[in-house]
Amino acid sequence: MIKSVSPACRRGKEALLSLSDLDKRSRDIFRSIVETYLETGEPVGSRNVSRTLGMSLSPASVRNVMADLEHIGLLHSPHTSAGRLPTEIGLRFFIDALLEVGDLSQEERRNIEVQVRAAQQSRSTEQVLTEASQMLSGLSMGAGVVLTHKSDMRLKHMEFVRIEPLKALAILVGEDGAVENRVLDLPPGLPTSALTEASNFLNAHIRGRTLSEVRKELERLQNEGQSELDQLSRKVIDAGLAVWGNGGQADSGTLIVRGRSNLLTDLEAVGDLERIRLLFDDLESKRDLIQLLGLAERGDGVRIFIGSENNLFSLSGSSLVVSPYRDSNQRIVGVLGVIGPTRLNYARVIPMVDYTAKLVSRILG
Repeated sequence: MIKSVSPACRRGKEALLSLSDLDKRSRDIFRSIVETYLETGEPVGSRNVSRTLGMSLSPASVRNVMADLEHIGLLHSPHTSAGRLPTEIGLRFFIDALLEVGDLSQEERRNIEVQVRAAQQSRSTEQVLTEASQMLSGLSMGAGVVLTHKSDMRLKHMEFVRIEPLKALAILVGEDGAVENRVLDLPPGLPTSALTEASNFLNAHIRGRTLSEVRKELERLQNEGQSELDQLSRKVIDAGLAVWGNGGQADSGTLIVRGRSNLLTDLEAVGDLERIRLLFDDLESKRDLIQLLGLAERGDGVRIFIGSENNLFSLSGSSLVVSPYRDSNQRIVGVLGVIGPTRLNYARVIPMVDYTAKLVSRILG
């Protein structure tokens, strides 16, 4: 599987000109340290590396190489231990240059497909995406995330129902069966017939279109003088489209996060608990996360964001592995993936996210 990585800021990497000059011994030692850290989360000492590599290298020789790797910014030494941990730059180098990403087994693919397709029976895209998020969380032991854009939903039906003299409920039904409601204000004295006319007019023009396409079609009809709506009905439609489109602005989308409790397991220290608290705060800031996920839509394949490479996770030190998914017209309509600590099992998570995104694309198509 071809992996594309995040174009997010890789601070300091340009200065590490010696990265490409690492000899095989240095790479083997660095790989051993990172793989052990990803498995245990603990600092790795020279004696452990010497035993793991199984080569005729004394702990003293390993320490010398570790010191060189620390000097060029790939490792750092926490003050509480003589062992080393990879820096964020070190993790980025490992993922870009050294990580060996395999593929999922047939059984793993089958299990993922069974779980996600089970939600397809509800005929709701949101159910499929929620199940995909839940499944990714369970398999990765991180938090599964999905971002979908409502403005890209294909429409089937829209109706205006008066609920108060000056308020109506705008009911929107998607081709996938999803139903959404919004309350909108009505002008004084608006007759019920205007709501009926507005509903009938919209339903004659919206089927199979997105909100943005509906808006363009209505503008075209009006400009060409083909719209037979009276002024009051037109006001209802304008108000309805505005309330669905955030006043004409792009819809920020719907964010689905599942499995936050997974991030509370295997905490080793008070510092870990504080990191998770900060991550939960980040997840509550949906606008920032949506902006970050939006970066993943700028290209195909899996994208990886590590720690302070993005402002959102600069304090919590978390990683995000995501991939876009598409609709039947091969348009990117959202992203899905996994959030977790920087010591995610990238070799396992990357192909899992990649396959799930392709599966969701096939289901939505």
